Amino acid sequence: MELRISDHVKRALLGLFITIGMFLKVQMPWNVIIPADSLDAKGLMLKKAIVIRLMDEFACKKATKDLGYFMAVTTLESIGEGRVRQNSGDVLFPVVFSGITFKMYRGEILQGVVHKILKHGVFLRCGPVQNIYLSHIKMPDYQYVPGENGIFMNDKHSKIDKDVIVRFIVIGTKWMEAEREFQALVSLEGDYLGPVS
Repeated sequence: MELRISDHVKRALLGLFITIGMFLKVQMPWNVIIPADSLDAKGLMLKKAIVIRLMDEFACKKATKDLGYFMAVTTLESIGEGRVRQNSGDVLFPVVFSGITFKMYRGEILQGVVHKILKHGVFLRCGPVQNIYLSHIKMPDYQYVPGENGIFMNDKHSKIDKDVIVRFIVIGTKWMEAEREFQALVSLEGDYLGPVS
C-alpha cells in the first residue's frame, strides 16, 4: 500500500521542519571569573553576578564549529565551588548551563532573505548566518535579468529580488575559524523551494 501525502500536509510538515530544524539545545561547562570587588560578603548577589558574567561571555564567543552560533542561555544548571586566583584575588567558578544554538546542516530546508544579487548568483542571510551563496547553476529555470537592480526570474514570473524570502536546501557548510562564522552553499533544486509568497 502506497501512502500519499497531500500538498497541504507537505507544506505544513516543511514549515514545522523549518521552525525547529536548525536550533539545538546544548549543555555546556564554562568557567566564570568574578572580580573580587563584585563579591558580596553574605553571598546574596553571587548567583546574579555569575549569570550576568556568563551571559556577557556567551554573547562575545559568537560561535563554535561543533555547536554553531550561540543564541541564548536558558538555564544555569550548576555552580561549582569557587577557587580564588592568587594573582588577582578574583574567584573562578566552574558552571554548567543549558543554552540554544543555531547550526545549519546539509540537507536541511531553511528560509533566508536575499541581500545581494550578482550575475552568477545571490547572497542570502538566515538567522545569524550572513554568507549563504545560491549559485545560478542551482536555480533551475531562473535566468538573470540585468538592469540597475538585477534580478533572477523564471517563465512563471517568479522573481528573486533583493529582500525577497527564499526557501532553500543546504548543500554544504564551511566553518571559517578566523571570523568564527559559517558559510553555506544552497540550492533551489527540489519541491517547494524558491521565493516564498
